Amino acid sequence: MDKKNENLSRRKFVRNSSMASGGIILAPSVLSASPFYKKEKMLKLAVVGCGHRGAGAVSQALKADENVKLVAMADAFQDRLDETFDNLSKMFDKDRLAVKPSMKFVGFGSYKKAIDEADVVILTTPPGFRPQHFEYAIAQGKHVFMEKPVATDVAGIKKVLASARIAEEKKLNVVVGLQRHYDTGYQQIYKRIQQGDIGKIVSGQVYWDGGSPWVRPRKAGMTEMEYQMRNWYYFNWLCGDHILEQHIHNIDVANWFLGEYPIKAQGMGGREVRIGKDHGQIFDHHFVEFEYASGAIISSQCRQQKGCMNRVSETFQGTLGTSNTGGGKTRLTSYSGDKIYKHDGENDKNAYQIEHDELFASIRSGGHINNTENGAKSTMTAILGRMATYTGQQVTWEEAINSDLKLVPDEDKLTFDSAPPVVPDASGNYPIPIPGQSKLV
Repeated sequence: MDKKNENLSRRKFVRNSSMASGGIILAPSVLSASPFYKKEKMLKLAVVGCGHRGAGAVSQALKADENVKLVAMADAFQDRLDETFDNLSKMFDKDRLAVKPSMKFVGFGSYKKAIDEADVVILTTPPGFRPQHFEYAIAQGKHVFMEKPVATDVAGIKKVLASARIAEEKKLNVVVGLQRHYDTGYQQIYKRIQQGDIGKIVSGQVYWDGGSPWVRPRKAGMTEMEYQMRNWYYFNWLCGDHILEQHIHNIDVANWFLGEYPIKAQGMGGREVRIGKDHGQIFDHHFVEFEYASGAIISSQCRQQKGCMNRVSETFQGTLGTSNTGGGKTRLTSYSGDKIYKHDGENDKNAYQIEHDELFASIRSGGHINNTENGAKSTMTAILGRMATYTGQQVTWEEAINSDLKLVPDEDKLTFDSAPPVVPDASGNYPIPIPGQSKLV
């Protein structure tokens, strides 16, 4: 990729792909495609990454289209694959869950074998591997559902954006799991913001504050690679920190509602509560101010500390009123206190399911959905925020996207005896970013 293509102009992308930034591109016939499901050929599905999200995505895909069957599975671990298969077997019969023993692939590099067997691929491994898996799936001409975030480093972002262009040329359907784009309440709020109900957005606050996730104990005989793979959430090369893996949802909503991506960021973060050796490298809190070319400032807050206030939502201030989204309820309010719009969401269809409904409807109708570029640029926004909190410096988008940040090795060269990109010191502690000392790359 040449220097010009690496520059990734935000304004050009928003101008040329305004519907993509909303997350949904539908051909006119997409929503009426479902009656034709049974008249079409059986679509073969493969899943790469058999954790909780992988199992959920498979279930939603099979519910979305009666003529889809799961034919192949891949995971780094045999036990994870077997557990997911057993759980799915309780929900679907053998006609839908048609995975022969020879189609269950295990270990590093197993993704290729599963992808080769399918028409549609679900990519739900730890996000560090997503760029390589996506690149291969698109090269093989597969339709894709992939979870967010789509990368953990800048090298991965560039790889995904290159694959996005190929997917566009091939007219492949790609849905990225930023499911708020498929949520009825969020869609209604977005439309009303676009028509000027609260004026121009000038500021906002986005939150994902909650408790700490799982920790899987180190077991005797485990290699360091296996330990990190089992505890992928706590290692930056695999997870990207929770500002990326989790808080990307709220950051993405800010980008979507504003219709642009930030030009720079500054912030702070660290480890106050979650400081043990079993918590790898990541911070337990981040606070970032994102500045946009329009002049808007978005405050981004995420925390994983038990016993503290929990909040997962987004609030924006416009020149005429405010927007509040999250928790299944959305509303627009004027500064005089009048309700402009309210949506309680009680009867809304699950947005996770809608993602797959629309993906398969588009495939059946010959439509074209491609969420990849927005998924990559919202992922890059969260990486920009992480760079700001890790370094303690103001970081511009151009500095970040033109950096040499590469965290993830080539999966095809890995084994469970390989040394991971980061290893503990003699005391068992992992290298931790230190604001004011850590560098951008």
